[in-house]
Amino acid sequence: MSILALQGSFELGIIYAIMALGVFLSFRTLNMPDLTVDGSFVTGAAISVVLCMSGHPFLGLLLAFVFGCGAGCIAAFLYTKLKIQALLAGILAMLALYSINLKILSGRANIALLNKATVFSEFEKLMSGEYSRLALALLVMLLCLILLFLFLNTRLGFLVRATGDNDQMVRALGVNTDLTVFVGLAGANGFVALSGAMIAQYQSFVDVSMGVGMVVIGLASVIIGEVVFGIRTLLRRLIAVVLGSVLYRLIIAFALELGMPATDLKLVSAIIVALAMSTPVLKKQFAVMKRKFFSH
Repeated sequence: MSILALQGSFELGIIYAIMALGVFLSFRTLNMPDLTVDGSFVTGAAISVVLCMSGHPFLGLLLAFVFGCGAGCIAAFLYTKLKIQALLAGILAMLALYSINLKILSGRANIALLNKATVFSEFEKLMSGEYSRLALALLVMLLCLILLFLFLNTRLGFLVRATGDNDQMVRALGVNTDLTVFVGLAGANGFVALSGAMIAQYQSFVDVSMGVGMVVIGLASVIIGEVVFGIRTLLRRLIAVVLGSVLYRLIIAFALELGMPATDLKLVSAIIVALAMSTPVLKKQFAVMKRKFFSH
């Protein structure tokens, strides 16, 4: 693998790590399978590109996060107020966001940023060199990681974590769990949309279908990080999610280097997630087989 391809994998891994932090917040912290991710990722990308076309790339990132929080609130409303199952609420929110994203893009399925300023081109003016993109991606990701870590250690953050662990106990203590779900899903999809915004400016285009399978990529990053790097403390878990995202992109880059068609990447992602999630069962089966082998 060339140095250029390796650097590109690191850059993409770090940007996607922001999305993985969002998936961690919904999937692990709130214990909710939120499929809104596939829609909110494109929402962030669409907002970002539209603002770049107007010459405001940094504002595009900020508004992408805000609109992503709004997307999470849609799913939270369906789940908490209309009592729709979490999985179905995410699917309905994702479907609604598809039409909303098309409206943001003025009915166009895709838009390319031709000769338009992006956060990466603007940052290159401050820090010239071939590693400026990597530095900016790392800076934004670290900011998101620190903010998420600090939030989860606040009183509201502890309540969000407790809601995911045992929502009935939290309600018994007189806490409004609807609020914690709203906060959790809003924050999760805010991070996802921010990641989509950065990806759109990194690749200089947006496509209305670019969010398909994003939840699988996020889950792969979270689970790979937990399996490989451990889950002892909250900070370690968050760092593991980031490292899992980078490792996932390296695996994908290595698969492409071996000649695997790009059309098979979703299959590879699904297999990676399945293997990572079944690790405890596989370890137990391996231990049983090992005992039987040595007993003979």
